[in-house]
Amino acid sequence: MRLNARADAFGFGEPVYLWLLFVPALLLVVWALDLLRRRIDAKRYAGVQGLSGRERYSAAGDFPFWLCVVVATALCITALARPHIRVRVAGTAGADFVILQDGSASMHVTDVAPDRWRRSMRFLRTFADTLTWKQDRVGLALFAYFAAPQLRLTRDPEALLFFLDHLADRPPFRLEDDPTWNTNIEQAIQWGLRLIETDEKLFGRTNAPKAFVIISDGQAWSGKVANALAAARATGIAIYVVGVGTDAGGYIPAADSSRRLSRLYAVLDRESLRTIARGGGGDYFELGRTSDRDIAARIISSVRRRAPAAPQEERQEELYWRFLAAAGLVLCPGTLVLAAVLYNPRH
Repeated sequence: MRLNARADAFGFGEPVYLWLLFVPALLLVVWALDLLRRRIDAKRYAGVQGLSGRERYSAAGDFPFWLCVVVATALCITALARPHIRVRVAGTAGADFVILQDGSASMHVTDVAPDRWRRSMRFLRTFADTLTWKQDRVGLALFAYFAAPQLRLTRDPEALLFFLDHLADRPPFRLEDDPTWNTNIEQAIQWGLRLIETDEKLFGRTNAPKAFVIISDGQAWSGKVANALAAARATGIAIYVVGVGTDAGGYIPAADSSRRLSRLYAVLDRESLRTIARGGGGDYFELGRTSDRDIAARIISSVRRRAPAAPQEERQEELYWRFLAAAGLVLCPGTLVLAAVLYNPRH
């Protein structure tokens, strides 16, 4: 990231503490006078020695240690005043992501561990962790035959994680309900378009790129998606599809509570999902082919590349920790000098 700083941008957040620098300044004067007095005394003592072999004394003794202490004190006081510098950095372009999560009956199939639904929830947590959340917004809806809105566009990661926590074990659509046994991606896309439209009415239109992220096994949806895909392309919304499931597939659980399996067999409809991704101007990904974080990062980076150039932003960078680190480094050689003096008292 490129930083641009001006010479007049340096300042202090708590300048009232700077008057304390008077203390180390006074100590520095005292240190200099004591050092001068030591050198005079050492020279006088050397002149009056009557021994055949004169003892040698260090010209400074432990004075370098005390100089380091004074300098470290000054650096700590400066850090207490919270020094900072204002820099201009390239702005971060955000994006709007609407997650459309399949919750139909086929998502209970266990051909991926522990089942397709819980595998999808694990991916969504990784997706949330990959986002920076500085300028990004996320919305969430579940769908089977009908769409069930869960979360409007928000920059609050806790809001998304709240819903993921409550949806972690099973989708809200009951197997006993007939609409659960159909997958209507067209309905999900139309709800996403209404969400974008409502957000623009409430908060105004933004230049942030927008994308739908559909997570589904593509199993036997009802309704045609061609019109929905055309409407999404007309508004500049790209559609990314994440497939969950395998070619081997598995039986869907029965609608009753007996934990039996039904006679309906569900496999991953990869070709239909790829067709949706191509028609929506996005890409197709598949859980298990690569890591979840890599899939999330590729979707996010692909959407952000469509963002217009963001203007530079002014940011205040704190410098106090650098002064504290310098204080610690200054004390290191002083401590070595003190150790040498204690080891050799003649110093």
